[in-house]
Amino acid sequence: MTQSNSNHVPELEGERYVQAVMGSTERADRFYRDQMLDHLNPMMREFIARQEMLFIATADARGECDSSFRAGPPGFVHVIDEWTLVYPEYRGNGVFASAGNVIQNPHIGLMFLDFQHDRIGLHVNGRVKIMEDERLRPHIPNLPLPQTPGQRAQMWMMVQVEEAYIHCRKHIPHLRKVGADESWGTDDTLRKGGDFFATKEERETRLSSPGAPLGGGHAMTTTSYRRS
Repeated sequence: MTQSNSNHVPELEGERYVQAVMGSTERADRFYRDQMLDHLNPMMREFIARQEMLFIATADARGECDSSFRAGPPGFVHVIDEWTLVYPEYRGNGVFASAGNVIQNPHIGLMFLDFQHDRIGLHVNGRVKIMEDERLRPHIPNLPLPQTPGQRAQMWMMVQVEEAYIHCRKHIPHLRKVGADESWGTDDTLRKGGDFFATKEERETRLSSPGAPLGGGHAMTTTSYRRS
């Protein structure tokens, strides 16, 4: 969704076209009117403050998309005010797919899902810029500090909120949290999941047979695999 005026109604493209085809324009209008804000109200801010996971969506300048997952202790996503929130980028696989995308395209979509208590979701869409911890922390005194070894933010993603709206609880499963059985930020390959999908094994097999076809019938080259 992309807002176009103070009433938070999306532009008459894309989703509006599909609404017309599917006959849902009136129902969509009620949703825009009753459920969509251009800021975070107090209940949304409180909801975000207790979440321990976040799903994010970004795209590069060509529109190539990437979705990713973030997690941390409650409050790791910090709401600065009704228009602004930040979340940390912890040490990961070093690819920085999301950060690389927002360098080219600042649009971002956030999805908060509470699987444990309220079984409800919150969409937050907006524009993001990357902030260094050293630059941001002096201006945000209550910015979260690391709670466990290895949990230091390498950078912060600052999101200027443009849209905030509910994701209904229909089909959201009720999950039960179990005790932590692994340390934060481990580099142990097996504890992180290892080669769970056997991609390394497949790549090595295909590299040992240069003529082996890929899914699309193409010959294997060293550039056939790209990050997702």
